[in-house]
Amino acid sequence: MNTLIPFVLENFTLSFLILGLIASGIALLTKPRPRTTAVIIEALLAYFLLFSVGFSFFYNFVMHSFFGETAARFIGWQQSPFQFEVGTASLGYAVVGFLAFRGSLGMRAAAVVGPSMFLLGAAGGHIYQMITEHNFAPGNAGIIFYTDLLIPIVGFVLLGLHARCQRSAQTILQS
Repeated sequence: MNTLIPFVLENFTLSFLILGLIASGIALLTKPRPRTTAVIIEALLAYFLLFSVGFSFFYNFVMHSFFGETAARFIGWQQSPFQFEVGTASLGYAVVGFLAFRGSLGMRAAAVVGPSMFLLGAAGGHIYQMITEHNFAPGNAGIIFYTDLLIPIVGFVLLGLHARCQRSAQTILQS
């Protein structure tokens, strides 16, 4: 437990991704059979948005805004007043993620696109820091770096699949 709790908290992006998958599974267990592809994708996308965007970015807001020194040390940086700005941006993404949980396709697209641009930009910053500063701190070059790449990919794939299911359903209704 002494190792697991810090691992879960330090690698919160992975932790929330896994929690979202677990929540999706639980939600699907409550759905009647047969579970269509559209129902499965809906659950995966909804809980991805709730956990990997909503809760994850809220956690990032709390860490950068209220525990800035700890967050900076984990990334391998010095604390900066800019961290509060990163925290409040994260709060904005969190709110959009929470709204998108049961939101429209447009709201869900916003909840994927905005945070994805942030995460991909952060990944670029991590790469720059690894090359120029040899910063291989866990918060710069560890799981956080990899999830900065993975989370946008998962988000765009789920969003695309969800949009395709919605188009198919509309085509069937129009026939």
